[in-house]
Amino acid sequence: MRWQGQALDADDGALPGLARAGLVRTVQTPEFEGITFHEVLCKSALNKMPDESTLPFRFTVNAFRGCSHACRYCFARPTHEYLDLDAGRDFDSQVVVKTNVAAVLRRELARRSWKREHVALGTNTDPYQRAEGRYRLMPGIIGALAESGTPFSILTKGTLLRRDLPLLTLAARQVPVGIGVSLAIGDPDLQKAIEPGTPSPKARLELIRAITDAGFDCNVMVAPVIPYLTDSTRHLDELLGAIADAGASGVTVFPMHLRGSTRGWFLNWLAEEHPALIRRYRQLYGRGAYVTPEYKLWLRGRVAPLVEKYGLGGDSGHRQEASPAPVRELVGAGTAPALTLF
Repeated sequence: MRWQGQALDADDGALPGLARAGLVRTVQTPEFEGITFHEVLCKSALNKMPDESTLPFRFTVNAFRGCSHACRYCFARPTHEYLDLDAGRDFDSQVVVKTNVAAVLRRELARRSWKREHVALGTNTDPYQRAEGRYRLMPGIIGALAESGTPFSILTKGTLLRRDLPLLTLAARQVPVGIGVSLAIGDPDLQKAIEPGTPSPKARLELIRAITDAGFDCNVMVAPVIPYLTDSTRHLDELLGAIADAGASGVTVFPMHLRGSTRGWFLNWLAEEHPALIRRYRQLYGRGAYVTPEYKLWLRGRVAPLVEKYGLGGDSGHRQEASPAPVRELVGAGTAPALTLF
């Protein structure tokens, strides 16, 4: 289906937040039923992290805002509120596309002031969500980074990354490249309920294998671990075993946190699907965003022997650059050791 004729008038009900973001047009198409794309012209592509950030990188690039993966726990949901969109269904279905992001990035990387610091992709919304199949923004981003001598890493749930493995292999000859895959739920039925727009666990395991077959280390984000739903020994054992069989070099594991409006969105779903857990969640999270220190310690004790059992400590000997670094939140990737247990 061609997209000509599918555009809607950008002034027809456009929200003020989108107008501020540089809205060019709004698009709907039967190929992406239920999803509206807002095409914008961005003024900048590189995002500098706050100076107080403790993450292992200072710069990010995000080609999209909003994400059709629709993960109910996604920490980035509140960012949609800056556009006068809601953090729930709008985040899942109103996707902002920075159509000129590669060209703007190339200009920024050409500045004399650019010091070729590491750039992380996939820190806010997934660069390989379904929209990437239509807009094809990542090849231009990857090319701009590699040609400028800028090291970078990618974190994704999207199997569309396989399309760009030849390009990433070429880029890795020029700059350090890290690739990480997020896979936190091994049960396909539970995965479909909590991450309804993501590729299946099986598809992501196949992606891990393809990445390692291409010569890259692949760190896997087994995060977030969802209390009382994905923290059983059986679930974690089966998931880590499958990840090891797929050739992953290491894992990053930590429990779910629920900040801002993400908390209400997730807990509303939990009340509908698992009402018996609501009381336990109130005890575990209180009025905050994070689990208790006791739960963290308990989960660490459960996970550590499984990581050792399956050799997921990060020493894989693959040919390409080391995989993404541990992160302290559900964001980002770098190029350091692969194992973190929150």
